[in-house]
Amino acid sequence: MTEHPALQDTTVCGPVSPEAAALAGTILSGAISVDDGIGRIATHFLTEPRVEAVVAALTIFAPEDATGWVKLGGRAWVREWLRAEDDRSVLPPSGAGPDAALSMPWVSRHARAHGLAAVVDRSAIPEERDRVELERMRVRSLVATTFLSRGEMFGSMSVVSGDTGSWPQTLIDDLRLLNAALTSRIMLEQSRRALAEAIDAGAEAQLGYQHFFGSVGHELRTPLASVMGYTEVLLDDAEHGPAESVAAGMRRDGPVMLRACEQLLTIVDGLLGAGRALGSDDQRQDVSVADAVADVVHWHRNPAQAAGVSVDADIDPAATAWAHPSGVRQVLSNLLGNAIAHHRPTGGSVHLSTSSLLGESGRPMVRIIVRDDGPGLTPEQLQHAFEPFVRFAAPGTTGSGLGLSMSRTIAERDGGAVRGESTADTGSSFWVELPVRRS
Repeated sequence: MTEHPALQDTTVCGPVSPEAAALAGTILSGAISVDDGIGRIATHFLTEPRVEAVVAALTIFAPEDATGWVKLGGRAWVREWLRAEDDRSVLPPSGAGPDAALSMPWVSRHARAHGLAAVVDRSAIPEERDRVELERMRVRSLVATTFLSRGEMFGSMSVVSGDTGSWPQTLIDDLRLLNAALTSRIMLEQSRRALAEAIDAGAEAQLGYQHFFGSVGHELRTPLASVMGYTEVLLDDAEHGPAESVAAGMRRDGPVMLRACEQLLTIVDGLLGAGRALGSDDQRQDVSVADAVADVVHWHRNPAQAAGVSVDADIDPAATAWAHPSGVRQVLSNLLGNAIAHHRPTGGSVHLSTSSLLGESGRPMVRIIVRDDGPGLTPEQLQHAFEPFVRFAAPGTTGSGLGLSMSRTIAERDGGAVRGESTADTGSSFWVELPVRRS
């Protein structure tokens, strides 16, 4: 039954062509790459007199060989196959962003809902944007499919024509079969890539742990050696010298020992805080960004007042992050704590805000920004700011140098990131990006 006058009824299924059946088997066998499979599907449909062009798009799944593909931003690739005599093109100019791609919201919605949408006449489409886009390409009818599996859309493929009218049933059945075969193959290849990336990430993590524990040992050794050295001197004075010598030694060396102990405590506190955030039992959930920011600002109220730093926040009350609640608060606490600690002698101000964006895979993200007007960092300093125990602080500023490094680790666990930008003598902006749960 036809849903709309612009659409052909595709509920009836018939036999596929022998060529399509053979091609589907080749794709599923793994004998050819996904890129080659898409190309062979396009070639197959260009043998149909009705088809004048074939267009394919990939989103989450990138082509192995980008030759012939046009990259849109960081998350989409588009390619077309035309008849030799056809001078049309649906490809946007090179370097264009994702918004330059065809959207066709009405057609796309039906293709996602039913797996396939066969448009017989663009003039009958109720959505103006669809009609305008198709008219610009001189397309009057098309059959569109999506590479959709488990709620993830990996791309789409469409065959187009400059004529109106119903599409051959065999073409529709062939496209349905080949789309299913290609989607299955893409899912398999995506799983293989994910496994390879996981293995690489594990190796990198192991190397990172080695470097991290080496840095921890180095940073702990310095204050411990200081405490032990001064303690040995005091014990020697206590055993062989007069009481006045011991008292003088304590007055002389006690403050140094105390500062070394404070540095040890700062490092341990940083490690424990990160450990609690990474090892907490809470599960990923929708975290209210406004609530998390309000908690963190409250925790830092006294340090901010003592430093003469004003803190204000302009947070979207509807903003949420799909993350571990304790991790979000720990990262924000680290970023805000750094902004307050690294202030000018006369004080300063810190501003927290949010913005929405799309990640490289097209997933919605929320960015929480902590901006200060402190002394800032040089480009060279910023390049090393995320390394463990690296600090660019004024004399007397406490800290372990672990905050940014640990924050990045916590954010990456939830599929996010921590980044920053800074200008010397002007200020810094550091932010955490976290995914938003798909609706």
